[in-house]
Amino acid sequence: MQTGEPSRTAIAVAWARADHQTLDEPRIFTDPLAARIVGPPSDRTTTFDTGLDPDFVRRRRLLIAARSRFADDAVAAAVAAGTRQVVVLGAGLDTSAYRNHHPDVHFFEVDHPDTQAWKRARLAESGITIPETLSYTPVDFERHSLAEGLAAAGFDRDRAAIFLWLGVVMYLTAEAIEGTLRYIAGQGGGAEVVFDYLSPAGADAAAQRAKRVAAVGEPWITARTGEEYREQLHALGFARVEMCFAAQAVASYTGRSDPGPADAGPGLIHASTM
Repeated sequence: MQTGEPSRTAIAVAWARADHQTLDEPRIFTDPLAARIVGPPSDRTTTFDTGLDPDFVRRRRLLIAARSRFADDAVAAAVAAGTRQVVVLGAGLDTSAYRNHHPDVHFFEVDHPDTQAWKRARLAESGITIPETLSYTPVDFERHSLAEGLAAAGFDRDRAAIFLWLGVVMYLTAEAIEGTLRYIAGQGGGAEVVFDYLSPAGADAAAQRAKRVAAVGEPWITARTGEEYREQLHALGFARVEMCFAAQAVASYTGRSDPGPADAGPGLIHASTM
């Protein structure tokens, strides 16, 4: 990430979510705000998708849409069960908090201060109101911890919460992943977490993608199997662990297997201590 800007990968994911709204049918995930935040395609001066096979770009877009739908469904279920705190870790250009229609459900967006500043500027330019149910939680992890950042933002450590952590763990060390999951597991009142991960096989299959993200200074660091994550989550106190691959989610949402083999794309995990 460059100073004063969001990460390049965060922008690319937001473009994919925006394009999914108009280019794919049936639509997996509805986000009327994505295109307003990132602007029209004509404003895109650079993209990871330049020169790539259009069908590859389409399949990747479906996997990203499925990941977002997976998270949205988990939040909806948690809210229906009584959870009133949602933490979006590495929020990037995520729009969950702005699509929240529950006045008693509070969102906390955790991200680098530069990313948040850029996002808030784009929200203002696009006329998207920052809801009262959202607290920005700027955290520069070189200076502050997640616990410190959330405490300063008014997060209640003694009430149930669901944490969304999409498109992040593959960029972190194993130690950083463990520390965050341990923090989540210690949430009083119970916790849920939704995250995606890159398996060793997935990393090998996406070798060209790995080179692209590394070239902009955002290399993938950790690739682990779903069973390794399941074992870790159980050890940390998560009682329930559900997982699938993004391609399986696409098939369940559309009735088609467009993205390829069932184990294509990132793995998706929804774990709960309750």
